[in-house]
Amino acid sequence: MNKLTKIFVVRHGQSQFNAADNIESYVHEGELGSPLTDKGKGQARKVAQKLKKLKFSAILSSDMNRTRETAEIIAKTEKLKVSTDKSIRERSIFDYLKILDELKKDGLEDLTDEMLKDLAKLDEESKMKYKHTEVMESAEEGALRLLNYIVKAEKKYHGKTILLVSHGNIMRSLLTHLGWAKFNELPVGSIENTGYFVLESDGENFRVMETSGIHKQKGKLRPY
Repeated sequence: MNKLTKIFVVRHGQSQFNAADNIESYVHEGELGSPLTDKGKGQARKVAQKLKKLKFSAILSSDMNRTRETAEIIAKTEKLKVSTDKSIRERSIFDYLKILDELKKDGLEDLTDEMLKDLAKLDEESKMKYKHTEVMESAEEGALRLLNYIVKAEKKYHGKTILLVSHGNIMRSLLTHLGWAKFNELPVGSIENTGYFVLESDGENFRVMETSGIHKQKGKLRPY
C-alpha cells in the first residue's frame, strides 16, 4: 500500500490590499504585492499554533510578500526554511487589470459586469475555461498551474506532510477543478485569510480531505 502524502494549502493572512478592499489599488502595488497588516501577522501566528503538532517536512510558498511573510511566520514555529516559487503566484487576471489601467479603458466595474454576463451563459466546464481576453488566465489554467506544482512537491516529499501558502483565487479555482465545489459556490470572500484545505495523495490521485475557514455559498456570481 502506497504511503499517503498530506498537503495543507493555506491562504495568506490579511494583506494591506485586503484591508483596503479596493481592487483598483492592486494595479499600483508592484510585482510582489502588499505586505501583511498587523492583523494578518496575528492570523498567521494563530494558524501556526493550530497546526504546530503536525510536524511539516517542508513549508512552500509563492514569492509574493503576503504569502512569503505568512509562510515565514509559520516556519518559525516549525524551525524550517521557506521555499518560494514565482510560478504559483495568484491568478494572472491582474495582469489584465494592469493593462486596463494603463490604457485607461473600461472601468473595472464595467469589466466585472461584462464578465458576469458572459459567465451566466456558460456551463461549469466553460466557466472554468472562460477568458475575457487572451491576456487573462482562466480559472482552469490557474488551477492546473497550482496543481502541477503540488504534484512535483508530492513526489519530492512523498509520504510526508507539507504546507503550501497560496492565494484565495487560485485556491478556489483548484477546489473547483477537483470537484469539491461548483464555480459560483466559491466567490470572492469564501476563503478566509489563513483558511485552508488539506489534500491527500497516494502519488497519483489528489482528494480534498478537510477544510477550515472555507465556506461554500449559494446565490452569488463569481466573475473570475
